[in-house]
Amino acid sequence: MAITLTALTDLATLGFDTIIDVRSPAEFEDDHIPGAISLPVLDNAERARVGTIYKQVNPFTARKIGGALVARNAALHIEGPLADKPGGWRPLVYCWRGGQRSGSFATILSQIGWRTETIAGGYKAYRSLVVQACYDTPIASPVVLLDGNTGSAKTELLHLLAARGVQVIDLEGMANHRGSLFGAMPGGQPGQRAFESRLAAALAALDPARPVVIEAESSKVGNRALPSPLWKAMCAGPRLHIAAPRAARARYLARAYADLTEDAAQLARVIDLLRPLHAAEVIHRWHALAATGAFAQLADELMARHYDPRYDKQRARTATEAGDIFATDELTPEALERLADRLAARVTAPS
Repeated sequence: MAITLTALTDLATLGFDTIIDVRSPAEFEDDHIPGAISLPVLDNAERARVGTIYKQVNPFTARKIGGALVARNAALHIEGPLADKPGGWRPLVYCWRGGQRSGSFATILSQIGWRTETIAGGYKAYRSLVVQACYDTPIASPVVLLDGNTGSAKTELLHLLAARGVQVIDLEGMANHRGSLFGAMPGGQPGQRAFESRLAAALAALDPARPVVIEAESSKVGNRALPSPLWKAMCAGPRLHIAAPRAARARYLARAYADLTEDAAQLARVIDLLRPLHAAEVIHRWHALAATGAFAQLADELMARHYDPRYDKQRARTATEAGDIFATDELTPEALERLADRLAARVTAPS
């Protein structure tokens, strides 16, 4: 039986034990339903082979060869990842369009006795709901921007607000990027569609009666673009501006970017990306500071010469109001806890 998804929240309320994506590994890597596991019934090469036979020989031969491959791979999954599933296990299976791949695998699982269902329209039906949530639906909650220049600990404060029960969306976490030239994270960024899937799930879960706090970003986080409705809501939203001395921000960055400063070669490569924007002697000095381990001083100079001026220009273009200023002299863990208390009180205060 195929179920029809009418909203992204259906996936959490239908009560399936496991969501299984039977598409090829490449399709799964490009994007998939959050929380789904990959059990491909055709791998990348097999899918390409069957598709070529379908076009160059005939559909019957392609289906015959594809059926044999699906059965073989299904057996491996049943004897492997699914071997310990009990009789009452209830899986939801999907492929690209809800057709032969998911239908074949679901039939085999159902014959075993598991209560198996498929998604009508497959991934394409799910994807249409993602597009609707990201691009065609107004943001349900009032958007509040957490603003502040580079090194203001905005991402950490966002997590502290979430721990205090404040509704937040962590765009940098979804994009796996810290939002600057120095912001690359291990594992790299998800594809645009995968980023949108994560964002759509967060948007669908919003409580419209409560504001949602989002870190102020440009229209892209790394190489992932923000959907225009969200970007417009962010530009129009009130701002909570973190104001901290540059020296405190520099000390914070030296701690927060320890993963980058420990990789001397990568740090040098990122500094070189700034060559088109700064004089050669400035780049040389930054390399020297990195080489000697003067990371707080390097951060201070990067903010003074590069990041702060650019933040100010962007804010002048996009901010509709100055917002409330939350000043702090330090960005130590203790200071951030106190600052998060103040921010949470402001966000949750009756309007």
